[in-house]
Formats: sequence, structure tokens, C-alpha cells
Amino acid sequence: MRIAAVVNDEVISVFDVVSRMRMVMISSNITDTPEIRQRIGPQVLRSLIDEKLELQEAKRQSVTATDSEINNGLQQIEKQNNMKAGQLNELLKARGIDRGALVDQLTAGIVWAKLVRRQLAQTTEISDEEIDEALKRAKEHASEPQSRVAEIFLAVDNPAQDGEVRALADRLTQQMKQGARFSAIAQQFSQSATAAVGGDIGWLRPDQLPPELGKAVSALRPGELSAPVRVTGGYYLLLVVDRRNGNTGGEQDAVFDIVQVVFPLPARPSDALRRAALNEAASVRSAAKDCPSLLKIGKEKAPQLSSEGQLRANTISPEMRNLVNRLSIGQASEPIVQKNGVGVIMVCAKSNSGGSGAVTREDVTESLLRQRLDTAARRYLRDLRRNAYVDVRV
Repeated sequence: MRIAAVVNDEVISVFDVVSRMRMVMISSNITDTPEIRQRIGPQVLRSLIDEKLELQEAKRQSVTATDSEINNGLQQIEKQNNMKAGQLNELLKARGIDRGALVDQLTAGIVWAKLVRRQLAQTTEISDEEIDEALKRAKEHASEPQSRVAEIFLAVDNPAQDGEVRALADRLTQQMKQGARFSAIAQQFSQSATAAVGGDIGWLRPDQLPPELGKAVSALRPGELSAPVRVTGGYYLLLVVDRRNGNTGGEQDAVFDIVQVVFPLPARPSDALRRAALNEAASVRSAAKDCPSLLKIGKEKAPQLSSEGQLRANTISPEMRNLVNRLSIGQASEPIVQKNGVGVIMVCAKSNSGGSGAVTREDVTESLLRQRLDTAARRYLRDLRRNAYVDVRV
């Protein structure tokens, strides 16, 4: 196989690069065209080089990922994509993607997180004074509007890369506006510590971000994506997932016990398939008298995507929250057209999450730790790159 790059004494093949590009485009819903491959290829290769460096450093430091951790990662991917157990392997095989490429990516992410946390624990400690000060600021500004923000960070390690990284940021922005999933793009491309959770930073006020990012967030509406924002070190893409009027509690803290039945559809369904799914959903809605009967019918007619569970109001879009809030207990919704199919939701019970939404000491500690981890991870990887022998041949 042709060699794409040599990283110290290990090889990345062209097959590795092609396999990863296929995986990126499938998971992110990016259209597979020669132009797209040409544009994202350099960043995909760079990600593979970084992962190789991370795996080599983990081996040197005797840091490993357990089978359980890797299996949990694979199960999480299946869950995020509404797949049954084992369906991910079937998809990879059908698309000609080497399963080992995905396992290597998961392994690199797991061991790298362990390495960075170990290094941070050795060099930095979050003091009680820092936590107290952050809690004080949070309480002083508790009634101010907050945004739930997700991020993608693309690093620029030297000025010569600026144009290439900016072009990638523009291309990813365009793809997301055409339907590519932000969380999947973040997992594949973002160089922030939040990549593992789809870029989700959580709830915050604009003043809790660097000035350039805070200004961008303030100008966005819920569901809106920012243009690339240049900061020291690279480019950010920001998504405002939702917005609320401070930690005042209320409907945003509600927890719904729900049953949902979804009739799956392919990515580009025909009109006939869409009508059939709508008719099935309408039929189920009419037949179901309560949550148990809806779940029973769903398990019979659409077992793959029928489930029961809890839905936290502050984790869903404003449109979905408004829809669920309007439903009475035991009332089935009108058929809802979703990305993965046509569904019906029924609310079985409604409760409050048990708090006013106030920031806790644990929240503040985790936020400070995440910021430190992000900085430490970038510095660590930058040092590995500088000390490595990397020969890019494609």
C-alpha cells in the first residue's frame, strides 16, 4: 500500500486516510465528492498524524485503553445514531471501512485524555480560592441570560497553515449549513477537549468566554452557527444550541417521562416512503390510548427506534421543548418528521429536576478543569509535534 506519511518509525497508509475520510463523511453526513475529499484530506491526514503521536506517547508512558472502554465508545456511537447492537460493524463492512480505523481513533481519544489528566494533575491544582471566586461570580450573574454553546476548534500551529485551516473552517461551515451534524463534525475535526462530547461546552454567559467568542455567541440565535472566529491559536466555529433567562428554574428544568415510536427513513427518502411513514405514525397515534399501549404497539411495528425514558427539557431544542410542553399527560403528539424518521411522542409524567438550576461547586470545578485540560492538551500535542519526525508523502 502507498505511504501517506511516516510518523517517527510508524507508517500511515493511503488506505488509512481513505478509510478515515469515508468514516468522517458517513458519520457527519457530508456529501462524498472528489472536491470534498480534496478539501478535507489534509485535515484528515493531520488528525491521523496527531493520533499516531498520541498513541506513541501513550505506549511510552504505559497508558492503555481497556476493552471495556473501547466497547463503551462503540456502543455510544451506535446509541447516538439510533443503531442496534452490532449494527455499526455491519455498516462499516458495507461501506468498505476498516473497523480497526475506528478502534484506533477511539483508543487514541481514551489514552490521550488519560495522559493529559495525568500531566495536569502533576503540574496544576485548582485551589479552593479559585472555586470560591468562580462560584461568587456565577451567583452575582445568575439572573443574566445564558446560552448553551457547542464549539469546534481548529488549531493553527504556524502562520503558514492559516489559509489552509481557514479554508477547512469555511468548508465545514458550508457542510453543516447543508445538513452535516455539528456534533459529528466536532468529534472528527475539533482539537478541543470537548470533541469527545460533540463540542458541547454547556450553559454559560458570554462574559465567561474570551471576548471574541462571547461577542459571537451574543449575536447568534438558538440553532444558529457562527462564521469562523479567529483567535490566538486557531479558528472557532460556535453553535448556540439554546438560550435561557438565567438560572431561574421553571420549564427548562422540567423532566419528562416519555414513550416515543419512530418509523425509520433513509437519508434521502422518496415521497412514497415518507408518506408511508407518516401514515404509520398517524395510525399508531390513533390506536394508542396510554403510554404502555403506545410502547407495545411501537415494539411490534417499529422495534428498532421505539423506546421509553426521560427527556430533560434543558437538553432539547426550543421547538421540541415547546411541543412536549403543550402535550397533556397521556396525549400522543402529531407525527413528527425527524432526521432519522417519522415519530410520535407521548408524555407519561412530568416532574422538576429538583433544583433551581443554580451552579454547584462541582459544576465550577469541572468547568475550570476542562479549561485547564484544553490548554494542557494543546501544549502537550504541540510539543510532541515539534519533537517528532514526520514525513508527509501525499
